[in-house]
Amino acid sequence: MAGTPVPRGAEGAWPRGARAKAAAKLMLGWVALLWLLEVVDVVSGHVLDGFGIVPRTPSELVDVVPASFVHFGFAHVAANSVPLLVLGFLAALGGIRRFVVVCALIIVADGLGVWLISPPDTNTAGASGLVFGLFGFLLVTGFVERRPLGVLAGLLVAAVWGGSILAGLAPTQSGVSWQGHLVGLVAGVAAAFVLGRRASGPALRAGGGL
Repeated sequence: MAGTPVPRGAEGAWPRGARAKAAAKLMLGWVALLWLLEVVDVVSGHVLDGFGIVPRTPSELVDVVPASFVHFGFAHVAANSVPLLVLGFLAALGGIRRFVVVCALIIVADGLGVWLISPPDTNTAGASGLVFGLFGFLLVTGFVERRPLGVLAGLLVAAVWGGSILAGLAPTQSGVSWQGHLVGLVAGVAAAFVLGRRASGPALRAGGGL
């Protein structure tokens, strides 16, 4: 197969239109994968539910990453689909490679946090930890990097999803892992600071790096 090179600007960045298309394709594919996995789960008699995280069981550490892609029913995956699609798209506009790093940090930190602090005899799965992490990342990354558009995006995200995020942190909700939500949120904020410091370095000012 042949193709033409993607045009790049003077600093090596993708044009905004190309970056938006790449971000949209990535998130549509991601959400489609979640739905496909849930279809497989239902057809197989919910065999994929075993990839959830049972806390403080050493053998469950292998499920730290897969748990973010497994859901307990179509209502569960539906609840996560829209916020993941929108928040993921906004975060991916800052660069696909950086977005992948952010998601990896959030997913691993959230999974380990769930494994450490969730109540015993529970099974936790779903993309909501990543959703909360992306919310935290978008909320503060504009301030950390001193980008006006990033600050505006963070304020808009807070206005739209702030109420539901606060509700998701309440420990009184039955069947909801507020621990996973909290750890995901903290991990997203931490990722913004870690990658924000890197973004202020000379390599990235010159157009290299994530």
